[in-house]
Amino acid sequence: MIVSLEEDVYNTRSDYTRCLEIKKNYESSLISKKDELTSIVNELADLDNLNGSKLEQEEEKITKAYYEKQKERELVAKEIDNVKKDYDKLKGEILNQEGAIRLSNSNLHDLEKELKDIEIQDSRMDGKLDNYLEILGNDYEMTFEKAKEEYSLDIDIEEARTMVNKYKSKLRNIGMVNVLAIDEFKEVNDRYEFLTSQRNDLFNAKETLYSIIEEMDEVMKEDFAKTFKILQEEFKKVFQMLFKGGTATLKLTNPDDLLTTGIDVIASPPGKSLKTINLLSGGEKTLTAISLLFAVLNIRKVPFCIFDEIEAALDENNVDIFGHYLDNYKDKTQFLLITHKKRTMEYAKTLYGITMQESGVSKLVSVKLES
Repeated sequence: MIVSLEEDVYNTRSDYTRCLEIKKNYESSLISKKDELTSIVNELADLDNLNGSKLEQEEEKITKAYYEKQKERELVAKEIDNVKKDYDKLKGEILNQEGAIRLSNSNLHDLEKELKDIEIQDSRMDGKLDNYLEILGNDYEMTFEKAKEEYSLDIDIEEARTMVNKYKSKLRNIGMVNVLAIDEFKEVNDRYEFLTSQRNDLFNAKETLYSIIEEMDEVMKEDFAKTFKILQEEFKKVFQMLFKGGTATLKLTNPDDLLTTGIDVIASPPGKSLKTINLLSGGEKTLTAISLLFAVLNIRKVPFCIFDEIEAALDENNVDIFGHYLDNYKDKTQFLLITHKKRTMEYAKTLYGITMQESGVSKLVSVKLES
């Protein structure tokens, strides 16, 4: 629009200049005509002395020329008026065009100012955008496209800002970020997974062991019940052999729980009516214990056995009974007896002792007895 107005102003000024040139040409022509008229008037004055007819002819000629010039003058004056009118008209149009140009320039200035403000705002927005993109990359480690694709804002932006500031405040309260936390977490997590696997293996092994223990408990209960029953019978036999009569038995303190039950020894030597072993004498208790020991050896054969003064509380008669009973094992079990009783030594095949013939010097002595 401004370019079009400027072209109109240029064309109008060109027309105006052309009119000025036409006016100037007419004015020059008018001056020339005036000079000619003056020359004619001077010629008329010179002709005052001429005769009448010739004067009349000349006067008529001059008058005709004068009127022609007058007409030309009127035409020029009329054309000058027209040119003046065109000039005034063009001048008015120029003024109008200049006013329009000034208005357009003012509007253009306003538009340029508005454009500049927009460019400033655009520059600020670009700065903010770059800042936000940098924050998005540094703080959240993601691109704008990824954030736009994976996250959408479903709440008011001010509410979102408030929540973000709140979370940032909580993060600041947490303290410095441990940059090695990821590696430490991986290491701890690997160890956790390893320990969890080990724990699960242990739990599985525990369940397996419990299952095995339960099976073993059942087997032990069966074997214990079977062995205990056999031991009861064997204990009764051995007791009667060693005591030359009497009765003895074994009783479970808790028959319902064979794995934790205790065993009571009930023994009654010949001529006595006792209900507990605590009422027996020391020798009777010892012989009862030996009876139980021999009963165990009878049902569970062993190749070698050590007795350490087992018969110390027995009298001579019971020592003989003990010694005779050992003969039952001469082809089954080898016994090593530690004793101070000479009566017991009589039943041994080989004796080993320590003697000190010289002070402070011990010597081993062995004696092989022939039966």
